Amino acid sequence: MKSSMKHKETFLIIITLLFLPIINKAQNTVNFELTSANDTSHFVLSKAKGKFVVLHFLLKTECPHCLQHTHDYIIKSKKFSNVIQVFIKPDNKREIEEWSDKLLDHELTRYPIYRDPEANLAKLYKIPFGYSFHGQIVHYPALIILDLEGKEVFRYIGKNNSDRFSFDRFVVKMNEIIGSNH
Repeated sequence: MKSSMKHKETFLIIITLLFLPIINKAQNTVNFELTSANDTSHFVLSKAKGKFVVLHFLLKTECPHCLQHTHDYIIKSKKFSNVIQVFIKPDNKREIEEWSDKLLDHELTRYPIYRDPEANLAKLYKIPFGYSFHGQIVHYPALIILDLEGKEVFRYIGKNNSDRFSFDRFVVKMNEIIGSNH
């Protein structure tokens, strides 16, 4: 009887180990759709297959660091033709429109800023909550890089509103990621 139980346990462990990569890949790739607050575009992860996707989880409400971070990435990221930058705010449509108007200058045309109502995508990606900002409790600022299949390959969680993954560090990280995918 003990021998039979031991064989079943061993069999279950082997099956689990064989299917674990498939299960993990399925859990790491989640399709989602975001609607832009400041234009008519939509972002659908499944339509971005074959490109790297960078999710920028920006803070709710007014944040000058979010503006600077977004501006830097919009201007400088053009050198990465195989990378889609997705800027996400949990604010309502009007708040995002007002905020994104501050991005417009002689170098920028309107760039989509996507809504994450109730920070549901941030929760799905397990961005930590608990940061006190402008009298609200919000998620921390974060940057997540998804590979060509939509699987998370890198994340950076800021400790406060000014702690961001700089574009210079991003270039180094993307070159490392792209190099490992060839």
